[in-house]
Amino acid sequence: MNIRRSVAALSLCAALCAALGAATAPAAVADDGPAGRPEGLYGAKDPKFDGVWRQSLALLAQDAVGVAPAKSAIDWLAGQSCTDGGFAAYRADTSKACDPKKGEFTDATAAAIQALAAVGGRAETVEKGIGWLKRHQNDDGGWGMNPGGPSDANSTAAAVGAFAATGQDPAKVTVGSGKSGKSPYDALLALQLGCSAKERERGAFAYTQDKGKLAANELATASAALAAQGKGFVFETVGKDSGADPEPLGCAGGGKGGAGSPKDAAEAALAQLSRVMSDTGAHLKSALPGAEDQPDFGGTADAVVALAAAEHSATASKPLQWLQSEDSGTAAWAKGDPGALAKLILAAHAAGANPRDFGGADLVQQLNATGPKPEAAAQGAESSDGKSEEKKDDGDGGVGGVWWTVGVCAVAGMGIGFLISGRKRRQL
Repeated sequence: MNIRRSVAALSLCAALCAALGAATAPAAVADDGPAGRPEGLYGAKDPKFDGVWRQSLALLAQDAVGVAPAKSAIDWLAGQSCTDGGFAAYRADTSKACDPKKGEFTDATAAAIQALAAVGGRAETVEKGIGWLKRHQNDDGGWGMNPGGPSDANSTAAAVGAFAATGQDPAKVTVGSGKSGKSPYDALLALQLGCSAKERERGAFAYTQDKGKLAANELATASAALAAQGKGFVFETVGKDSGADPEPLGCAGGGKGGAGSPKDAAEAALAQLSRVMSDTGAHLKSALPGAEDQPDFGGTADAVVALAAAEHSATASKPLQWLQSEDSGTAAWAKGDPGALAKLILAAHAAGANPRDFGGADLVQQLNATGPKPEAAAQGAESSDGKSEEKKDDGDGGVGGVWWTVGVCAVAGMGIGFLISGRKRRQL
């Protein structure tokens, strides 16, 4: 008999009998996190500005490596949805209505859609969120941080990921009848620096237009490079590598134009990011105004994901190795931060590395420890040695034996009470 399955079955038996025995008593809510943290939320720091964002990334990262997030974690995120389908950065009191003009954010909404679509079981919330994005698409095809705000690369990229995660072609998501008919790609390509820019900035993206001018922004470039490929935070990894470096913007002959297609735009952006990281030794630097000259760990992880998505894993390997190195400071940056840990997990997963042995650290275990205990490890989950755990048939000790044991336990519990409700297993 498979020992792990036997133990799981007996544990389930014990839990079931205990639940039946207490059927008439009010259920106690377990608090498995830091005091004062809302039940189901990942991370101990104040969620005022990033609660929905970090929760979404945490669920996406767990799902990507085969860990089934806790039901309370999924409930918390879905419960943050506003009545119109949008999401705020964080709602301390969900009984209070959201401010539809400045209290709801494209990035938070798009991230939540991607996470809830990945874990399944929240179709209505996902559909309402998609509806919110469609209603607030700007005439240029993009999205601003808030409804009606000027389109920016990061918010537009997050929205592209939401549509991709729900099986919709972002190129076909155009503004309504009687308007420009432009797609998110039109908005993105309008923010890319062309051949008239400085040589080292060609192919980069600006965050947004500033009085008609474009200023290269590496965080925007990493986000746009992924979105121009029609992909979100998580995508199917095929393990392929093109064997070539990203193709830079073609400016031969003194042309002043830009990329001709989203794919070309992505390649040019990745080439620009690769040049920048080569200059620094393998990472991006902080682009925040007034910030010290220091590495941007999150931006570097985003660049790795975008490179891997375009099948440039060899190019992505150097910044990935830098993130794993002890001297980089990545471990200290990510410690206890679910959003940071999730970004590293997604980068490792996309580039074919093992997030359970990332520079000697188990990122998955660290992420799990910042929130409620996961439900289970799904079939095919990445194990500590980087290999997938396969489901095996051990005869009487396999699936049939497990459910036989559970059945005996259920029958034994019938004299105590009836099972009032059951929780559905998450569909993978």
